[in-house]
Amino acid sequence: MAGFLAVLVSYAGPLLIYLQAAQAMDMPTAVFSSWVFAISIAAGLSSITLSAWFRAPIAMAWSAPGTVLLISIGTSLPLGEVVGAYLLVATTLLLLGLSGWFERLIGFLPPAVTNGMMAGILFGFGLKAARSLATDPFIFATLLTAFVVLSVIIPRYALLCLVGLSMILSATVYDTPIGHVDLSLAAPGTVLPEFSMAAILGLALPLFITTLSGQFLPGMAILRSHGYATSARPILIVAGAASLVGAFFGGVTTALASITAAFCAGPECHENPSRRYIAGVACGVFFCLGGIFSGTIVNVLVLLPSAMISLLAGLALLSAIQKSLSDLMASEDAQIGLLTFLVTTSGVTLGGIGTAFWGVVVGLIALHLTRFIRQAFMGE
Repeated sequence: MAGFLAVLVSYAGPLLIYLQAAQAMDMPTAVFSSWVFAISIAAGLSSITLSAWFRAPIAMAWSAPGTVLLISIGTSLPLGEVVGAYLLVATTLLLLGLSGWFERLIGFLPPAVTNGMMAGILFGFGLKAARSLATDPFIFATLLTAFVVLSVIIPRYALLCLVGLSMILSATVYDTPIGHVDLSLAAPGTVLPEFSMAAILGLALPLFITTLSGQFLPGMAILRSHGYATSARPILIVAGAASLVGAFFGGVTTALASITAAFCAGPECHENPSRRYIAGVACGVFFCLGGIFSGTIVNVLVLLPSAMISLLAGLALLSAIQKSLSDLMASEDAQIGLLTFLVTTSGVTLGGIGTAFWGVVVGLIALHLTRFIRQAFMGE
């Protein structure tokens, strides 16, 4: 049940963000179905492999920050270049896992800059979701009220219940034929990769950084806080290999789950820690089933009103936005993080390169300039 719940929450929240990215890029339903097939099968097989191998609840998913990046950056890139960026990130993850330098690289990346970039990406998306108030005030008021109430009564299942309410509203108020959707198998299609500097700097680099800092780092922290001492090395290798294959079908990077990891690793899953790996395996099985029937999942989701999808996706990221802003303000160089945050949120694009890259550039320059002045003139 824990594995099943982890998959349901992933489809109820992060998948809606992915849908918004596909709609922003004007992708046909068949193409998005291929994406869902790729990320589901990649997450499913890697979850089963790692959980059974290490006897630990290692739940895999896809890069949620990466899907948010697509909404702002992917719209300016051809799909082939997006796939090329995915392949570069997958290869880098694989090499990072083989080298064993994960901890070193995480230590090298300044937390203030990575937190600022992550907060900027997520906050910018949240602002767009809030604009659904003007698009459809009824949806905004109804779903927001329900979300606040459910967050108090059943916080862990609030988003899941909200998606159920959205389905009911769509069928009753907006007369969408959700009940007439038939079972539909996946129809995966491959995409030939293309490479460009705009895609490498604007998408691949921010995607790599956010996936490490926003998925692998908190995911490893959750595992270790529950007593699982699994090394990051095999997880990165499997994630990189799965991402390489999934990228050719349009799937965003496979990563260690962070939002849903606690469902499988916590004591609520099973009182015996040595038995919780079954939740990770079950998570993988349900992801694979979701991938096989991705056509049905997509056909249901695309029937939801666009304002509803936007708001649901924004609410799904609310806890992630809260955490990223909290981490940003708690970091040692909070002012540097805020500069990174402001540039990333601005949405500015220079030379065809997206705003996340320029946020990192401004943050790194400001950080090293600050450290130079402190050492040269203040003796710190």
